[in-house]
Amino acid sequence: MMRGAIRTLVPAVLTAAVLAGCSSSGDTAADTGKNGDSAPAKSAGSAAPAKGGTLGAAGSACELPVTFDLAAGWKPQAVTVEPASDLAALGEQGSATMVCEIDAKPAGNIGYLRVWQGKGSDTPPRAALEDFVAGDPNASKAAYEEAEAGAVPAAEVVYTVSGELLDEPKTERAFAVSTPKGPVVVHLGGLDSQEHEEMLPAYELAKDTLKLG
Repeated sequence: MMRGAIRTLVPAVLTAAVLAGCSSSGDTAADTGKNGDSAPAKSAGSAAPAKGGTLGAAGSACELPVTFDLAAGWKPQAVTVEPASDLAALGEQGSATMVCEIDAKPAGNIGYLRVWQGKGSDTPPRAALEDFVAGDPNASKAAYEEAEAGAVPAAEVVYTVSGELLDEPKTERAFAVSTPKGPVVVHLGGLDSQEHEEMLPAYELAKDTLKLG
């Protein structure tokens, strides 16, 4: 199927089938060393997107232990993972649980920023990310680095995802911060590496504007 035609499909079908109880209030590969500790690849210098509001505070679409700015057009929605569902594991990765997803489709891309909540107020950001990546059996070539999200100490990872349903490996990335309510992981996927690259400015906006709630 041609990539342009795929853009016309609704990308949220799998999420809707897997995650019950959702509610709303409101191609650069990782450059890794042998031990996976090389610095993540950076974005290609795209201009910062227009802001579309702030997420995370009380009364926002997703109430989180952090706040950050959204790119204009991206639509946030709170997620509740129902433990009784046979497919609930798709709303969990490592020890983290998905709590919010921010859909890029209204802004013209196919992909999501997803926010995951981990366990342990003393969990370091790097450990939270390692646990998160280890929870994806299709992840490889992970490259980590220490970073900052806003003024908050953070860790960041870029890695490659492969699978039978993918035409070719694709790039994904995430950053994590520690909070008194446990680590928060903000993850950017995408239909493929090109979509991922096009969505990087929204990811960078979230990272640059993050504050503890």
